[in-house]
Amino acid sequence: MTSARVAVWTDGGARVVDPTEPVVTALDLGLGRGDGCFESVLVTGGSTPQLAGHLTRLRRSAALMELAHPGDDAVRAVVGALVADWPGEVDGACRVFLTRGLGDGTPPTLLALLAPVPAETLRQRAQGVAVVTLTLGLAADVRAASPWLLGGAKTLSYAVNMAALREAHRRGADDVVFTSLEGQLLEGPTSTVVWAAGGRLHTPPPETGILAGTTQARLFAAAEADGWPTAVTPGTVADLHAADAVWLLSGIRGATAVVRLDGAQRGDAGLTPRVRELLAG
Repeated sequence: MTSARVAVWTDGGARVVDPTEPVVTALDLGLGRGDGCFESVLVTGGSTPQLAGHLTRLRRSAALMELAHPGDDAVRAVVGALVADWPGEVDGACRVFLTRGLGDGTPPTLLALLAPVPAETLRQRAQGVAVVTLTLGLAADVRAASPWLLGGAKTLSYAVNMAALREAHRRGADDVVFTSLEGQLLEGPTSTVVWAAGGRLHTPPPETGILAGTTQARLFAAAEADGWPTAVTPGTVADLHAADAVWLLSGIRGATAVVRLDGAQRGDAGLTPRVRELLAG
């Protein structure tokens, strides 16, 4: 079985370390305060074909957090050190972490972790997910006007996201779609929401403070090139129930069909194969 791998960035460049070797001090602000950002990159066929989009988003998250960034070459180096001899037949999930380190002008901490994609993720990718809708407790426009809330940044502060997934599991579901106080669609804890309706693909507007999805962006670009119109659309849970198909999109899981929504079974009108074909193109 392929085991997990870890690489860290030091003055000497990228260094692969034993996964059991300590690489972060207990004083690191990423550990103590969640003061950092991250990206999850799919490793498939022994390479990272979508790395560029994640590099861009990591830079954006760091800028929103006023966090020092060591540069794209450093990120490429830690990822490349892990992927160099990764078996091509094993899909991997590579997580890149960038933290404020010890603060007070000290260098940031940059490390990467690579492990096989979990079996449960592969099952959901193949079979779809049951989803519940939960409120995020914020108005749809509040994060756009409140930069300290870090809307659009992929931060390490995922405690609420993980609590939402646990609540979904308690309700017999796999995943969550967050809604605003007014009932507008936002995003999943680890995914972007996309639905097909009226001959178009739709996704919620980023002005709500959701994370810009790299997989969603690729899908919409490929769909437009293929003659399938797309739209950024404020939506509601009722829109998802009325849609021809609903997916949760993420870099590791890909396009995952929603097969049950708040207890109601739903289909995908046979559109999931087309979506996956567009993403594979």
